[in-house]
Amino acid sequence: MRNFCAAAVALLLLAACAMPGFLLPASDLEFSLSARIAIRYGDEAASGNLAWRHGVRSDELLLTSPLGQGMARITRLGDEITLVAQDGRESRATNAESLTEQVLGFRLPLLGLADWVRGRAASQPTPAPTRERRDAVGRLAELEQSGWKIRYLEYAGALPSRLMLSYPGVELSLAIAQWQ
Repeated sequence: MRNFCAAAVALLLLAACAMPGFLLPASDLEFSLSARIAIRYGDEAASGNLAWRHGVRSDELLLTSPLGQGMARITRLGDEITLVAQDGRESRATNAESLTEQVLGFRLPLLGLADWVRGRAASQPTPAPTRERRDAVGRLAELEQSGWKIRYLEYAGALPSRLMLSYPGVELSLAIAQWQ
């Protein structure tokens, strides 16, 4: 029995360390980042890690549990969004927010988020910001755009390192650990 328990614990630790790798090539890469993410939606809450590669025509986000197990892979190639859930189910759409809400239970604003994490308002096709507030150094402190309110809690140099995004019924916290 002791050997069985030791083997089970070893397998669990091995599975927890397995982090899925990126599938998309880094040819059009504008940035990549890794962050901790906390999500609150309705009465639900979850936390984990986010690894993201963003390019002009593509995105790939890997959402993993705090122990590194894959929860979801979201890819964007042009206008097509694909979400592969933890159980292997694949869903496709042209709108990331509605797809993530349908499959994961919360909205992820993929189009705006690529600009927001870099401390700037999103460009087209997102509507112009309804409100901006800057800090004493001129960096964004708060932004409202596309129904989302983004608060910049901390910067590491010119780039944000902690953000709070809220939308009716959803709150996302990002703590960016690494930029490339």
